[in-house]
Amino acid sequence: MLSPKARRLTQLLARLPGVGEKTAQRYLLYLLTSGTEVARELGEELARLPETLRPCVRCGNIAEVEHPNEDAVCAICRDGKRDGHLLCVVARVHDLVAIERAGSMRGRYFVLGKLLSPLEGIGPEELPLAQLVARIREDDVREIIVATPPSVDGEATALLLKRELGRELGDSALTVTRIASGVPHGGDLEFADPITMGRALSGRQKL
Repeated sequence: MLSPKARRLTQLLARLPGVGEKTAQRYLLYLLTSGTEVARELGEELARLPETLRPCVRCGNIAEVEHPNEDAVCAICRDGKRDGHLLCVVARVHDLVAIERAGSMRGRYFVLGKLLSPLEGIGPEELPLAQLVARIREDDVREIIVATPPSVDGEATALLLKRELGRELGDSALTVTRIASGVPHGGDLEFADPITMGRALSGRQKL
């Protein structure tokens, strides 16, 4: 029913998380029937995406690129009002956004990018533990909030962080805490409402 070009665009759109073939077709038909301006603006922004947005070199959050030859630093890392001694470790940028939405976190972040998952072949060597330790030392971090999801992989990652940080930093003044219950077991932080996320942060416990 679709031309080769339309099928190709549908396949590309269907690669997006949560977008199936039918949803991709609806997106394509909308872009085709809503006028050329929407499709043109979207195409131009997507084409410039690698040049305008990159992971923050300090924390892994999304950052705007101000100068092509300079490292990108996100707004949170540049915010001088943030508590640099408090660092929240999350698995994904989605989780960072969910915590920020709650408005209870005044420290800074570190995005792991993935969770420990033996079934998917993700071991400790796949996690940016060396970068995390360097960040802790550089900023003289006093408390680490481990805000990985309350899932099997999230809990395994939290225990790994506690073990590795203790090994690397020894008996330092660093305190490692874990977000408290309040987020459903097996759920994603991305879908937690602000009240639940705020209570989880306020009720964090020593790991």
